[in-house]
Amino acid sequence: MSRKIRVGVIFGGRSGEHEVSLMSASSIINALDKNKYEVVPIGITRSGRWLLSGDPLKALQAGIEEAPGTPLAVLTDPEQPGLVKLAEVAAGEPARPAAASVQTAAESVDVVFPVLHGPYGEDGTVQGLLELANIPYVGAGVLASAVGMDKAMAKAIWRERGLPVVDHLLFLRREWEERPEAVLDQIEVRFGYPVFVKPVNLGSSVGISKAHDREELRRALALASRYDRRLLVEDAIDGREIECSVLGNDDPVASVPGEIIPCNEFYDYAAKYLDDRSELRIPAELPPEVAAEVRRLAVEAFRAIDGAGMARADFFLERGTNRLYINELNTIPGFTKISMYPKLWEASGLTYGALVDRLIELAFERHADKNRSQTGYQAR
Repeated sequence: MSRKIRVGVIFGGRSGEHEVSLMSASSIINALDKNKYEVVPIGITRSGRWLLSGDPLKALQAGIEEAPGTPLAVLTDPEQPGLVKLAEVAAGEPARPAAASVQTAAESVDVVFPVLHGPYGEDGTVQGLLELANIPYVGAGVLASAVGMDKAMAKAIWRERGLPVVDHLLFLRREWEERPEAVLDQIEVRFGYPVFVKPVNLGSSVGISKAHDREELRRALALASRYDRRLLVEDAIDGREIECSVLGNDDPVASVPGEIIPCNEFYDYAAKYLDDRSELRIPAELPPEVAAEVRRLAVEAFRAIDGAGMARADFFLERGTNRLYINELNTIPGFTKISMYPKLWEASGLTYGALVDRLIELAFERHADKNRSQTGYQAR
């Protein structure tokens, strides 16, 4: 009997999307075929402490910040990549290397499935760590992860590629704090109302507001500035919210499109995770040519940032004109069984379990292709 594939599932993290990550990880862990895979749960507390032993998922779900368990680090030696246990310490004490902090077979992993939404996980930081260790991992690489998380940079790349994006302005938190009235004036002259205000580097609609007047705009900028040093202000399109899932590496494919009917004015954090009144329509009721264009644009947006593995593309479909705008590309989308990404693939003929299998296959495929590249120069 062949050895099971050891899959390290990383979840939690230093992000406003910590709880969402735990929900996604729970679904993925439950879906992994235990006859094929050996799951290695790896939790990251809100303070950034990595945990291996015990039940880190259960501890973090219980809201235990200094969760019990063996602290660990990722060994970045490509000759012997894996997990290094640190000496067990009491909660709150700094971790230190174990007396014999040597990697053992029990601590190694064959592939990592990062289920980290938001900063310090979805933004290329953990991906860079895994690249140094030469460990295969599910999803986008460093570049695509960083760009996908950075709403302003993603829009700049898509606009350069000729993809339709909503008109927007970018401000630094320092600009807002030092000259708030000038910033408000600039936004009003450019767009009028309503507008959306967003932290540039965050997901799950955390810190996002829709402002209808100057006072709401002031509050929206103050809220967004709590989460990021860069603030994005967008013209508010009167449109339907269309989403499409992408799967693959160099030859990605797109799912059927779906539509979000939010219970609130827009699909905010509460509508996504706290209120069950929002409606998902799968497939979206679209003319065939519009649905085909959604799928085409989703793949083009994915390729433009050199995406890999998975992503969920979010669009606005303007009412009255049927004009499409690419809004975001989520490189680690929500992954519960009721999340849009897996549900769109289910509607396209790929079950949740088969989707997880395919993502792990793609991780190994991309890792093998990357390792074909020469890392040292040899003169001819």
